[in-house]
Amino acid sequence: MHQFDAETADLLRAIFDFAGIRLGFDPVPLDGPVTPAELSARAGRTITVDGIGGRRALETFDEVLSRACVSADHPRNLAFIPAAPTRSSVLFDLVVGASSIYAGSWMEGAGAVHAENEALRWLADLAGFPAAAGGVFVPGGTVGNLSALVAARHAVRARLAAAGRPMPARWRFVCGAEAHSSLYQAATVLDADVVAVPTGEEGRLTGPLLAAALDDLAGQRDSAGQRDSAGQSDSVGQGDSVGHDGVFAVVATAGTTQFGIVDDLRGVVDVCRDRGLWVHADGAYGLAALAAPSVRPLFDGIADVDSFIVDPHKWLFAPFDACALIYRDPALARAAHGPQRAGYLDVLDSAANWNPSDYAIGLSRRARGLPFWFSLATHGTRAYAEAVETTLATTRAAAAQIAARPELELVRPAELSVVVFRRLGWGGADYHRWSDRLLREGLAFVPPTRHDGETVARFAIVNPRTTPADIEAILDTMT
Repeated sequence: MHQFDAETADLLRAIFDFAGIRLGFDPVPLDGPVTPAELSARAGRTITVDGIGGRRALETFDEVLSRACVSADHPRNLAFIPAAPTRSSVLFDLVVGASSIYAGSWMEGAGAVHAENEALRWLADLAGFPAAAGGVFVPGGTVGNLSALVAARHAVRARLAAAGRPMPARWRFVCGAEAHSSLYQAATVLDADVVAVPTGEEGRLTGPLLAAALDDLAGQRDSAGQRDSAGQSDSVGQGDSVGHDGVFAVVATAGTTQFGIVDDLRGVVDVCRDRGLWVHADGAYGLAALAAPSVRPLFDGIADVDSFIVDPHKWLFAPFDACALIYRDPALARAAHGPQRAGYLDVLDSAANWNPSDYAIGLSRRARGLPFWFSLATHGTRAYAEAVETTLATTRAAAAQIAARPELELVRPAELSVVVFRRLGWGGADYHRWSDRLLREGLAFVPPTRHDGETVARFAIVNPRTTPADIEAILDTMT
């Protein structure tokens, strides 16, 4: 099973042929799901006592299983937040798998970690972070947000302990009402509460809204009579209310999934600096736009947050799965997450070398940042800026086409590369029938979304191969 023999060589050729054909599709087939019963009948039993052989397993994947998956990189896949990996990044993903690299420690994966850190450095520079900043590639935004919040709470605990102050009865963090659902998952794991600040029609968390919410939390505490033994407020003075009211962090969203809205990062940072609170920016989708000069002003304040995430597998043209988690002060993250403790791990020199497992949840990790690094190294950062700008131009064209059609109406202006709109006169069932027909016919994947109780249509444009003509072809079907 582990030897390289004639059968393995034959399978190698077959897999290379499959990968070459898939990479050569232009465009790729959209494909789509089938029922569990249909899939079971078509695939048959694949896990057997003696095995079915590599050729047959590959044929089953090629002819049955892969065709029951929607291609994330199709130019008319505008659902959720799709993907558009470069050919070079996909090819290098094959290399990463074949290289069998453990990338949790410098000792075992120094070369891979060095390359990943160079890619992280480019992202940190885009954000204006200091030279000492650093982080790690984790599987996705959920793990990235959770790891950052673990570091934030650990930092607060350390400061409270150093000041001789008690820990709050309940921890919580603050975010805007449009924040991603992964934050609620993180809160469950942390056994903490989420304080979601209403953001109104704008959907943007601003400095004034945040300040009012924090003041309200303080007022709730005071009215409950939470005083120390000297009858004084629990605060240690203006400029350091860390741990005050159990709040240990504020999460700003740098590009919401639903609309692509960027929170008032500057205002949020200023409020948090006055109160000694950690600011984390969830830019899983939107912070890729830092590569595009035309929209960089939207992110004023990002240079002053304490941590941020951005997923290269979304709008930075890498394959699944890779989320870049970057800290302004990595030492605070390492204090929370590392070093990993076990007798057999004592040989890892965490003081002198960069061990990625010290900066996020998890010890075992593949070098998931390498395909992104390879694509950056291959094409250069200018190509990345041009590709993101291309998607933004297509977004503007899409919004203009919608505005020009009397039967369509924008729900709100597009800010990044998400366009949400309604077809006048349609109800929820109409949108779902339309979406199902597009996928069934192989034209596009555009599932509807819900906003304020209304079913509407939504485009998420992150593929530079998506053109205004693609948008026109989809809109022409909304008759």
